[in-house]
Amino acid sequence: MPVAIEDRPIEQVREEVIDLLIMNYSHGKLSYEAFERRLDTAMASSNNQEIFDLASDLDLAVDSKYEEKKEEFSKNYVSGSYLDDGDVEDVDKIINVLSNTERSGAWKVGKNINVITFLGSSKIDFTDAVFTQPVVKVKMYSIFSDDKVYLPENVNLVSKAFGILGSIDNKFPPNGSLHSPTVIVEGYSILSSITIKVRKTVKEKFVEFADNFKKLLG
Repeated sequence: MPVAIEDRPIEQVREEVIDLLIMNYSHGKLSYEAFERRLDTAMASSNNQEIFDLASDLDLAVDSKYEEKKEEFSKNYVSGSYLDDGDVEDVDKIINVLSNTERSGAWKVGKNINVITFLGSSKIDFTDAVFTQPVVKVKMYSIFSDDKVYLPENVNLVSKAFGILGSIDNKFPPNGSLHSPTVIVEGYSILSSITIKVRKTVKEKFVEFADNFKKLLG
């Protein structure tokens, strides 16, 4: 006998329903408006039955092609597991003097990242990064510069940076869980600015994945 829907872990129910929404939208069974409306409810609701009912009228189940693409989509962090750190160095150093640097894409994140910027700018983007550690320390030393840290919504943030005639602008929402990676931002801003925020929300990533999967199907 299957477990009653109200007794199942809510995040498991939510994930299964979102998978069905994406699957049916990508195959033309749902309009974009209906997909977005149901996705909003699935992400916001705390009621198992309400979430489950969002997919009760959908007839397409996920298939192997969907699972394959979902694995690529979820490669940065999946269910508390981290990729092998392999060739990732313990300390990743980024130094900018009268220059600009952007670290982005599906790069492997090590334990420590030291960023030194003088009369320049640095952008450290974790949106699609592959986490190899449960805790990542980012030490930022910004002097006469403009530095930005972009984080995905499914991580935890601890901000310990401080300003000396500078600013620390923390716009990151607390959406992580106990099993999510934790990013600790330390350091100082001297006559500079350090901004911490989300570049792409989880909803935006779901919609992007759904649209890309729809295009793949033609």
